[in-house]
Amino acid sequence: QVQLVESGGGLVQPGGSLRLSCAASGSRVSFNAMGWYRQAPGKQRELVAQVTSGGGTMYADAVKGRFTISRDNAKNTVYLQMNSLKPEDTAVYYCRALYVNVGLYESWGQGTQVTVSS
Repeated sequence: QVQLVESGGGLVQPGGSLRLSCAASGSRVSFNAMGWYRQAPGKQRELVAQVTSGGGTMYADAVKGRFTISRDNAKNTVYLQMNSLKPEDTAVYYCRALYVNVGLYESWGQGTQVTVSS
């Protein structure tokens, strides 16, 4: 069974930065794409950024140029560096991992709150 543990959320002023981390654990699995999603109150969960096992990345238009996703395959950890944060970035951020264990599966983290406010 795969577990994802997120950390790094918190309260930050507009224009500030935060770094989220998501550590994945599981035996006899191979992690494919890993990514970050977010859900603001009253809104649907949306993709923020994703990185493949080969390092390919994709970003939502709203965060391009401000957020950077990266991963450490040796540690099965994915990071999200968030700069120039805006109040509209306020949401619960969730980590998601696709992994192979005979078949292809997905796992979600518990979520971490990011609040951008003065």
